[in-house]
Amino acid sequence: MPEARETAVYTHGHHESVLRSHTWRTAANSAAYLIGSLKPHMRVLDIGCGPGTITADLAELVPDGHVTGVDTAAGVLEQARATAAGRGLTNVDFAVADVHALDFPDDTFCVVHAHQVLQHVGDPVRALREMKRVTRPGGYIAVRDSDYAGMTWYPASPGMDAWAALYQRVARANGGEPDAGRRLRSWALRAGLTDITSTSGTWTFATPEERAWWSGLWADRTLASTYARVAVDGGHTTEEGLRAVSEAWREWGRQEDAWFAVLHGEILCRKEV
Repeated sequence: MPEARETAVYTHGHHESVLRSHTWRTAANSAAYLIGSLKPHMRVLDIGCGPGTITADLAELVPDGHVTGVDTAAGVLEQARATAAGRGLTNVDFAVADVHALDFPDDTFCVVHAHQVLQHVGDPVRALREMKRVTRPGGYIAVRDSDYAGMTWYPASPGMDAWAALYQRVARANGGEPDAGRRLRSWALRAGLTDITSTSGTWTFATPEERAWWSGLWADRTLASTYARVAVDGGHTTEEGLRAVSEAWREWGRQEDAWFAVLHGEILCRKEV
């Protein structure tokens, strides 16, 4: 196996405000483009599984198969194990892994899935090559990533514009690519994948409850997460700047006509037989 080579810093970290978002994710709202290709017997690798909510859903969708969830952060895997145990799942396990150098033999999995991962890694093309390597012939590589420049909201807000520009600076300084969604097909082609279905999907936050939840987690993340620390330590903003962005999020969330859409790129790649 090649040696692990993670060169990027995970921009968000695992503060409660980040996990508040991660634990909301399900196969239905985050992997719908993949669900129709799953069969009950399949063996699945879920890369960057975080607290394991999507992983657990995938395990329920392959009751005669098995799902392995992996993440670079050992701590969050304890929450993932608790998620699976709380749902009575026995066909799932978890391990620490680096997508650049997966510790699995060639042709191991029927499906290799990664949600919101490639935007944070140092070498997404190498990561896709590794995902392809551990996928069985005829199996699927499934990837979904957001595209920050494609996110849009109403009403207009200079503070929200400042957030978007700041996030782009911090993510790229950390070695990632915040506009990964639009690049997935290109990266897959460079990784040697040829049978590629490209789609897109969105999350939309518009009801009072959705606005309060989405604006609240970003307001908190702006002040208290790893993202906040690296933004200041990296010289991208100041504590005062973070407070202004956090308040802009809360002000946006209070608007009755507020609306926010998150664009995602998706690729479903079939490995050649």
